[in-house]
Amino acid sequence: MSVHPISATLSTTVLSTTVLALRRAGCVFAEDEALLLHEAAASPGELSALVERRAAGLPLEHVLGWAEFHGRRIAVDSGVFVPRRRTEFLVAQAVALAPRRAVVVDLCCGSGALGVALATALDRVDLHACDVEPAAVRCARRNVGELGEVYEGDLFDPLPARLRGRVDVLLANVPYVPTADVELLPAEARVHEPRVALDGGGDGLDVMRRVVAEAPAWLAPGGSLLMEASERQRDVAVEILRAAGLTPRVRVSEELYATVLVGTARIT
Repeated sequence: MSVHPISATLSTTVLSTTVLALRRAGCVFAEDEALLLHEAAASPGELSALVERRAAGLPLEHVLGWAEFHGRRIAVDSGVFVPRRRTEFLVAQAVALAPRRAVVVDLCCGSGALGVALATALDRVDLHACDVEPAAVRCARRNVGELGEVYEGDLFDPLPARLRGRVDVLLANVPYVPTADVELLPAEARVHEPRVALDGGGDGLDVMRRVVAEAPAWLAPGGSLLMEASERQRDVAVEILRAAGLTPRVRVSEELYATVLVGTARIT
């Protein structure tokens, strides 16, 4: 989490009071969060309101209205899935695979963070993003702006037909939490993020199966699908990719606790 210098107009006492309130609410990074909330507040009254919302359990990113991802501030509205820092590892894998002037699709895009990060890391990108949640689509359109197009609909359904067989990089940050485990998630996610962005079905891989089944028709020869999964799901996920005719690879970041599945279309 980035720490921003506190304004000279803010007293140490006020900052200390904010830190104490956040600690009492169970915020692990109370000092860092206090600085960010002070930076965001235009007045003591607004600061009080922000602290109250955070102490009530609202994710910090929803309180601030943004999340830091891949070196950028990504707008994140209430009710929209918050991009995880571990997913920066997926973006790094996509950057390494993408050709120049890549056609990129960001499925289950949420705030649009992945597509934006990839588009800004490459020379030229034809970016298309989509999500089934209207709130996510509105948020993604703000973030994507002129970098690309954002569509509302289920998985591939809203994408232009002209993209079939032309996608170089298919980002699919699908939900992969097994249904029975959703209730075990931290309240910040379970209460404040859309269930459709978390719940992956019985074994957590239902949405992944749907994406993988259709991906070959959309990928260009040599194009790649990139998804996250948990470590315990990796072997099943690899078989799902292989059964669809994609060449599977697994990339792991111990530092970020991230497991990325890559499925590459064969070059005919």
